[in-house]
Amino acid sequence: MADGTNMDPNGDNAASRTLPLGTTAKVTNIETGQSAVVTIQDRGPYARGRIVDLSPATAHNIGITQKIGVAKVQVAPIAVPLPDGSIRPGVAAQDAKP
Repeated sequence: MADGTNMDPNGDNAASRTLPLGTTAKVTNIETGQSAVVTIQDRGPYARGRIVDLSPATAHNIGITQKIGVAKVQVAPIAVPLPDGSIRPGVAAQDAKP
């Protein structure tokens, strides 16, 4: 993966072209309402119209099966790492608090 780690198909990892590596984000399947928290560890997807690639386990957890393959999702950053090493709260930071 772009952050130097191995891809874990059972992990909470995802790929984004726009969010910085290390960003924690909430991904919600718009159709099912199911969501998961992921860490952006790679770049992509490179298919037109797609905004995020999820690990197989995460996709399954929010209702995206191999048969379905793709779904409309909302991606909301929780914590965004900045170049100076600090962390900026994202738009979903409030939702992530217990």
